[in-house]
Amino acid sequence: MSNAPADQLTSVLAAGTSLNLSVAQQLTVIALCALTAFISHMALAVFNDGVRPFMLDFIQGRTTRSATTAVSFGLSAGFIFGLGAPMALASGVLNPWLLFLPTDILGLLAPRKWIAPLLGAGWGAVVVFGLNGANDVAHDLPVDFLTAMQEMSTPILFLFTLFPVLAVTKQFGRLRGGIVGVIELALVVMTMKLWPDMFAGALAMAVGVLALIGFAVQKDLKARQAERAASEKAAADSGKDPKPKAETADADDPMASLFSASAARLRKYLPLFMVLGAGVCVLAQMKIFGGGEATSFLIAKGQYAEAAQVDFYRVFGFIPLIATTALASGAYGIAGFTLVYPIGYLLPNPVLAAVVGAAVFAVEVLALSYIGKALGKLPSVRDSSEHLRSAITEALGLAILFGSLMAANAMGGGLGILIVGGLYLLNEAMGRPVVKMAAAPAAVIVGGVLLNILYWLDLFTPIKS
Repeated sequence: MSNAPADQLTSVLAAGTSLNLSVAQQLTVIALCALTAFISHMALAVFNDGVRPFMLDFIQGRTTRSATTAVSFGLSAGFIFGLGAPMALASGVLNPWLLFLPTDILGLLAPRKWIAPLLGAGWGAVVVFGLNGANDVAHDLPVDFLTAMQEMSTPILFLFTLFPVLAVTKQFGRLRGGIVGVIELALVVMTMKLWPDMFAGALAMAVGVLALIGFAVQKDLKARQAERAASEKAAADSGKDPKPKAETADADDPMASLFSASAARLRKYLPLFMVLGAGVCVLAQMKIFGGGEATSFLIAKGQYAEAAQVDFYRVFGFIPLIATTALASGAYGIAGFTLVYPIGYLLPNPVLAAVVGAAVFAVEVLALSYIGKALGKLPSVRDSSEHLRSAITEALGLAILFGSLMAANAMGGGLGILIVGGLYLLNEAMGRPVVKMAAAPAAVIVGGVLLNILYWLDLFTPIKS
């Protein structure tokens, strides 16, 4: 089979990795970074899911601003410099790790409300003005490691397709996982044959995610039917009505009052969240932003419908996590349930994106407590989201590592692989000072710098493309 689609993708990326933004796009990025830093300072929302559980202690005054900032920095720095910046430079598309993780930190760091948006706007300016300069400098080097990093696109796009198969296998066993895997493979081959201009994994992922959700809903419905039958039998045998116990379950749950207070706190700031939703949706509509690793390369290629599809599937993996952590901590996600990403990609103009994004965030915030209650009644669906997140991490982890080694080979052959692979292994041996997902792209950048130094020392001859 010809590898023309992969070659076409690489050529499109090579032509489209410039980070030149229009004035409107620059102002949008700067304003949104200012807003997200302000919201982080108010402890209303953060982007990093790992930081959100720590926000309750900060909100209730049990920990200091500096301590919370330290937690945010420790959990975010590796993703910012090891994943966010390399992905933006490689694809020419901005991403949430580069924009929103730093504003998490800067917002929490700011000692005053008015300082937070200034720091956020400053970071936005660094991104829109500094990143393109770094891009130009890197492309002028003897060893152009940014062009080499575009080799990451193919493994990321195609291996990401398998995450529903992994999730089904982990939750429902090898048989169902194997069946879904065969179906996905057949769909990928069929798509490449019949619709070569379409992202080959789009249809396969749709079927895989639908299969996972179908299996989970079926299991929950069966469990509820069995529980209802057992409850009715027990009530008939004892002559007691089990309903009063169910009705008082929330009152006996110590988390219920906390969830209610957190939902009320977020609803209090609904207008601010609507502005946030409008801003994120507008940024996505401008086609300069991708919500994920695979999405960034699809946006760069101009496949906006496929990018929307990919980010829509990710939503299923993050709604339970974001909803439960928001209700438990009182802090929402900067991108909400991330539905504004795929919606923004598909909308025709920024004005409509602002209106729709504001409406989506309003619905999300108002429905948060109801979503939390619904998830409590669907344990298999809730478990499916955890398996989806784990599967996404595993699939992308392998894809990023493999793509980074391909990039290393493109820029330095065996020596490039030795340096990049060696840095990755050293990071593992040292207990992962750089998070695993970001270690390989960071190693490519460091390896590219080292290869350029070796060239200037007349110890290395760049590989000709």
